[in-house]
Amino acid sequence: MKTIQNCQKALKRFGRLSPRKRGPYSTPNHIQNSLAVAMLLAATAVPALAREAGSNPNGTFVDKWGTTITFALCGNGTNLCGTLDILKGESATKENLAYVGKQVMQAQQVKANTWKGKLEAGGMSAEATATQITPDTIEIRGCRAILCDTVVYRRL
Repeated sequence: MKTIQNCQKALKRFGRLSPRKRGPYSTPNHIQNSLAVAMLLAATAVPALAREAGSNPNGTFVDKWGTTITFALCGNGTNLCGTLDILKGESATKENLAYVGKQVMQAQQVKANTWKGKLEAGGMSAEATATQITPDTIEIRGCRAILCDTVVYRRL
């Protein structure tokens, strides 16, 4: 509301300037209207971008095999941690099942909705990039040496 009032004050001051006779679009009212439309668009676009940039990754997500990970912001509140909840599919070996209930991922935020860090389980470690594609979808790309794989997780 304060921003709208400031815009209105600025428009009133701007309207008192004497117009230059350059054509039909050089009147103070046209300039005011154009400026008001631009400010209104900016005022409505910024919250929408902030909402998308601020998507909340906290929650439990499942992959296509039924493995679930609970993601939560951790550390200073911008890092992303992942705890393995349920392990299914070919990865459900006795050695890997020992990591159920344990944190297997920690990553630092590198930009909005993107974290880079490590996945660690079963005595192996992989560089990983987690990207929150939508509020209900997180994609993890893990690489070990030159082999990379991407797994998509959907919010439960």
